[in-house]
Amino acid sequence: METPTTDEFARRISNAGLADRRDVDRALGEIGADATLEDVVTGMQRRGIITTLQTEKLLKGDRHGYFYGDYKVLYVIGAGTFARVYRASKGDEVFAVKVLRKRFRDEAKELEQFLREGRMGLRLRHPNIVSIIDVIPDVRNPFLVMEFVEGQTLRELVRLRGKLPADLALRLMGEIAAGLAHAASLGISHRDLKLSNVLISSDGKAKLVDFGLAALTDRKNPDQIADCPNARAIDYAALERGTGVRKDDPRSDVYFCGNMLYHMLAGQPALTETRDRLARLNISRFQEIRPLHELVPDVPGAANQVVQKAMEFNPDKRLQSAAALQAECRKALEILEKGPSERDNDGSAAGGHHDDDDVPTNEGEGYVVMLVESKANLQNAIRDRLKARGYRVLIIQDPGRALARFNPLDDPPADCVIFGCAELGTLALEAHNQFANDEHTRNIATILLADRKQARIISEAQRGENRRMLALPLKVRELRAALMQVLAGKQRRPPGTY
Repeated sequence: METPTTDEFARRISNAGLADRRDVDRALGEIGADATLEDVVTGMQRRGIITTLQTEKLLKGDRHGYFYGDYKVLYVIGAGTFARVYRASKGDEVFAVKVLRKRFRDEAKELEQFLREGRMGLRLRHPNIVSIIDVIPDVRNPFLVMEFVEGQTLRELVRLRGKLPADLALRLMGEIAAGLAHAASLGISHRDLKLSNVLISSDGKAKLVDFGLAALTDRKNPDQIADCPNARAIDYAALERGTGVRKDDPRSDVYFCGNMLYHMLAGQPALTETRDRLARLNISRFQEIRPLHELVPDVPGAANQVVQKAMEFNPDKRLQSAAALQAECRKALEILEKGPSERDNDGSAAGGHHDDDDVPTNEGEGYVVMLVESKANLQNAIRDRLKARGYRVLIIQDPGRALARFNPLDDPPADCVIFGCAELGTLALEAHNQFANDEHTRNIATILLADRKQARIISEAQRGENRRMLALPLKVRELRAALMQVLAGKQRRPPGTY
């Protein structure tokens, strides 16, 4: 197409709806009557009337693609196999608009997957997940409207810095795990975890993007999953086949989180990157991981342990959930903050090996525990250890308030109540006993934590099938065993309901 004159270029701006004709004419007057086309283009861009992307389309004579619905396209901010992402504006607000590529709009399978991703994303509202605001199913121009995040991808950050300090890497991974845990509570996994699918906002917060592979309609067919052209989908399929787990096992996301944390700490991924399909399907790729400490000799032991637990090849020995990974990252950060010379309250070395009691599991998923305790350090210790095993933990300091929460007309807010007597003393004892006597709480399990010196409390505490008493100081294995006993046969709550 012929190069337009300055007047024709100005007309194209207003005809495309990018600016009012009066604003365009005013800008032309300021630029000057003798200005060249190059001068006009530069002047319009400097005045914010058009962007570089819009300029390229205007010069080519394109009549479409300047708007998606009411959203004005400003710049391309990302491009993948199936979609492009644009920075767009609507009024004074800025959004990200994800548009399915033209060649896939007539493909029913790809179109449905794209729309399913959007509809699924509408359910995800979490500080560490990029929000999808609207889904426009126009068959000619389907697009998703998303929260715009000012910043860069995690891949860009690692490429820029080479490798990240352990505390920063653990903090970011903890935030990623928090977003995954929220999605998991709704029955949603990610299935495409890699550094480029994490955005780091201008204030340093990690936000997950692109749950597209989680929306695959043929998830139940392993052969079709393996045939997916997305490389990460092949990685997931290979890992799950090689370890004999079901499709969409939540521990697969945990494994690839471990790979991301390794990448942040070492500046390179644990898994060798290749485009060779057969190499990706080779299970030895997941088993022959070079130890992190060989690449980073000064890596803190606490950070290295999180990587090892997340990337454990045996899924039964791996961290069992995103929530467990989040708890491990928090624990490792606390260890780094304390320094190598300090010790935990229970006397174990801060940087030492975690015994079996400290290995997170998912045994508590589907259960809610209420802890009635006034000592902040004991609150934190019990809450962290139980959350690492999948329990949801509610904290209350007043035994009377805890009793009041169990209204006979409402569903019980917790499946088990733990009363701490160290400071609450008789108040905790009386609440424990009242749970055993009142008709509407008689079937709610309770555990009483008492110091061995509190003889009267120990002697007066009611016991029974769903009543337990444990001695302080508390051992993790004892609390776990007591919880499993009193909750035996208790139906777990469905994901997203607790």
